[in-house]
Amino acid sequence: MSFIIRKGEIKDMPSVLKLIKELAVFEKEPDAVEVLLEDLEKDGFGDKPLFKTYVAEMDHKIVGMALFYPRYSTWKGPTIHLEDLIVSKNMRGLNIGTALYKKVLEYAYEKNVRRVEWVVLDWNTPAIDFYEKSGATVLRDWDTAQMTREGIAKYLK
Repeated sequence: MSFIIRKGEIKDMPSVLKLIKELAVFEKEPDAVEVLLEDLEKDGFGDKPLFKTYVAEMDHKIVGMALFYPRYSTWKGPTIHLEDLIVSKNMRGLNIGTALYKKVLEYAYEKNVRRVEWVVLDWNTPAIDFYEKSGATVLRDWDTAQMTREGIAKYLK
């Protein structure tokens, strides 16, 4: 089975949203996705795009995607945050995820960023093993902190 990796286009966003929802189920957060198709289209393809995507396409169907965006580190300078990398469950094991991962790293290298970073759940040992084998360092002594819009509003009162 052959596939291609290409830059995501606005027409791919329904498939990207479907993959995002599939990832949420995999990560045991099936009701957590609030982003809408309109958000992805506006935020990724408006006047000032907030993110980029690569998609994996097989037989004219999107079977995987990587979504990433620029960040700035006070220690390193320009970096990239890989928000999500997902391959449809029935397409795993075909090296699609590896190809998407490599494409993001190639992009980062071409843009001369000093770091690519992402978050991986501590129970996702296959992903952790893959990342470590690729040369990535999984920082086990840092915890991710987040605040929701509701939390922000409550704090600001």
